[in-house]
Amino acid sequence: MPIVMEHIEKKYGELTVFSDYSLEIDEGDTVCLMGASGVGKTTLLFMLAGLVKPDKGVIRGLEGKKISMVFQEDRLIEWADAFTNVALAANGSDEAFLRREFDAVGLDGYEDKPVSEQSGGMRRRVALVRAVCAESDVLLLDEPFSGLDEATKQKVIRYLLARKKDRTVILATHDRADAEKLDAKMIHYCR
Repeated sequence: MPIVMEHIEKKYGELTVFSDYSLEIDEGDTVCLMGASGVGKTTLLFMLAGLVKPDKGVIRGLEGKKISMVFQEDRLIEWADAFTNVALAANGSDEAFLRREFDAVGLDGYEDKPVSEQSGGMRRRVALVRAVCAESDVLLLDEPFSGLDEATKQKVIRYLLARKKDRTVILATHDRADAEKLDAKMIHYCR
């Protein structure tokens, strides 16, 4: 069943972010949301995640689906190590599996280090692994590669492609090359 947004309106005070906005995303597709800062990419992801309600309109196709998300901010448990941050979302995955996931994104040896002591790029990868390892039907990614150097970004993109499975992936980014590398079936420009 596709995800359908119909006639969405969303305002913050006098600022209209969406007006009569509609979008349809087929199940299992990878879609890239493009646009300048402030056009509503994050708001759209928040509406899909159920964190923000549209003022008007309907969102269908998410009923009964599990959603995992990488936020613009990493939203990690600061006092915990990287392993604990991921294990809490990984629904009983065994330790060896999780350590292989850390290795796949270049964090081997850092999983037992508190996230408060990790660099921004390391924290970003912890957030990505956490979202990918969570059991979900839909994966929402808000600027998931920010803070990553090009070599690390390529490694993370390969990781996402290998672990996508049949999930619907919706990615917000400023970089069209990211969408192309993730083989996005649709690139949608938010205005």
